[in-house]
Amino acid sequence: MAKILVTGGLGYIGSHTVVELQQNGYEVVIVDNLSNSEIKVLDGIEAITGIRPHFEQLDICDDKAFQVCLTKHNGIDAVIHFAASKAVGESVEKSLDYYRNNVYGLIQLLTLMRKNDIKHIIFSSSCTVYGQAEQLPIDETAPRQTATSPYGNTKQMCEDIIRDAIISYHDFNAILLRYFNPIGAHPSAMIGELPKGVPNNLVPYITQTAAGLRKELSVFGDDYNTPDGSAIRDYIYVVDLAKAHVKAMQRLLSGSNKSDCEIFNLGTGSGVSVLELVNTFMEATGVNLPYKIVGRRAGDIEQVWADSSYAEKELGWTAKTPLAEVLNSAWNWEKKVRNIQ
Repeated sequence: MAKILVTGGLGYIGSHTVVELQQNGYEVVIVDNLSNSEIKVLDGIEAITGIRPHFEQLDICDDKAFQVCLTKHNGIDAVIHFAASKAVGESVEKSLDYYRNNVYGLIQLLTLMRKNDIKHIIFSSSCTVYGQAEQLPIDETAPRQTATSPYGNTKQMCEDIIRDAIISYHDFNAILLRYFNPIGAHPSAMIGELPKGVPNNLVPYITQTAAGLRKELSVFGDDYNTPDGSAIRDYIYVVDLAKAHVKAMQRLLSGSNKSDCEIFNLGTGSGVSVLELVNTFMEATGVNLPYKIVGRRAGDIEQVWADSSYAEKELGWTAKTPLAEVLNSAWNWEKKVRNIQ
């Protein structure tokens, strides 16, 4: 079976994808600098799959260390690229860090892929490339709008860099996966979302508030043009999302892709407001969640959800896990991490 390099493989989405890859027989090499992940995630992956993936701690921007890794683990067939900074709000405050990590890191990766004759890449992109779309739901033909944050801009730039690399070097192949909003944790509660410091994403802030680590949840804005005034997103279960990467990898390695650079939206196909998500969490878990309404957050858009029918047609993939089940998985993970009975 093929050997896959996973950058950022101990992160939230990366670790769940490594699990799915190993359960489908792939050999996995993880590269991660642990800037927003923990080494103990390796134990969780091994506990679920019975296999401890190869791991190298390094920054992909360090080309010398990265090359040593690729020499050590020669024979890599493809790359899944997760390693990037990912918070919209933080990117507004730390734009140069985001351009370095996300854009320069990708350039380093593609350069070394070419040097080491690695021809296939799956790129972790985002629905933020669409900005505030003119029509909903969003399919892959929707035009990209001007980015509303440096984070979104880095994803657009990275997509363009990959396309240009394919034009320059004809033996490259890529699949760009545009995620909507991943949430939840593995049903085993062995791995999940564990951000360092104050969470930038909604669900871990919810679970940390429920666990008593945070005084209350802040809902950013109740004056959007939506039914309850709060922003609407397409929340996709991280395990469903991880399974899509296996489908995409099978497509790339089998040569069944229809072009050198394919794009797929990965979402549920329906939008849920922030307040709906909060209420669903309380109903699903029976935990009362204190929250307050505050002003809008810089870089946020009003509403977005996916048309994922193309992924269903071409990859044979859908995200069907019920929202209440997904939120329970996140809460079970939080309870395990905090030793809550």
